[in-house]
Amino acid sequence: MPRTTRRTLHSLILAALLAVGAVPGTAGAAAETEIASIPSVGTAWGQPGPYEVKVDIEVAHTFYYPRTMGQSGERHPVIIWGNGTGAVPGIYSDLLRHWASHGFIVAAANTPTSNFAISMRAGIDVLERRNADGASAFHQKVDLEHIGSAGHSQGGAAAINAAADPRVDTAVPIQPGPLADPDRMDEPVFYLAGERDLTVPPVLVRAFHDDSDHVPSVYGEIRGAGHLGSIGDGGAFRAPATAWLRFWLMGDANARAAFFGPQCGYCTDTTLWSDWRRNAGAEALPG
Repeated sequence: MPRTTRRTLHSLILAALLAVGAVPGTAGAAAETEIASIPSVGTAWGQPGPYEVKVDIEVAHTFYYPRTMGQSGERHPVIIWGNGTGAVPGIYSDLLRHWASHGFIVAAANTPTSNFAISMRAGIDVLERRNADGASAFHQKVDLEHIGSAGHSQGGAAAINAAADPRVDTAVPIQPGPLADPDRMDEPVFYLAGERDLTVPPVLVRAFHDDSDHVPSVYGEIRGAGHLGSIGDGGAFRAPATAWLRFWLMGDANARAAFFGPQCGYCTDTTLWSDWRRNAGAEALPG
């Protein structure tokens, strides 16, 4: 789909949200059925999801996905992942497994230099081929209409850069490095920073948020977190990142109220956040 067409579609979806509070990413009845078939977890976004997880370590990517993909006729949204500098997916394995347990297919690039998102975007290409391959375990089980990019540090910058791909619908940059340009993306974005991060100070992440005034953008600063607070199982970053991805990629109505509306759940959670901001685009979305 041409990028200009994709931009127009995003504008129409956001306009519809403002008008009627519709669930995002549901272009029609078929999409609504597919998303609805992913089990709800209530508001337990930080707890393991309902799926057992399978992991395939390959040359270019590591795939984390539900062992029983498509068992109830569902298709599974995709998260493409970028590692921090010098890291591999195994460093973040528990977080990526967590997302797979919630019903996502995670394509994690096996590169320690993810900044330009080339390998991340290639993960979508692989899943497109396997979704079309009748001999693949992924055949007709991948929801290619709902794709998110996420990553940590250098991979956080890569998550922003990957969102320039018209196939990506939302981004979650976690403590993102500086080599990225938010102006090239047109998707809703959730920036996560750590209050005590000395490697990527919060002021740098806030600058990305400020530069994202053309899309709905939310900034959350985890109280007390350093730069390594998101490795392993994601720590305090895990639940809010999962909620955001479930909302934009699965239409999780419970997650909507965590981010949007005047009484949003995360807005007043001063135990979790040392700073919380929403731009005008995010403020306008209904809760």
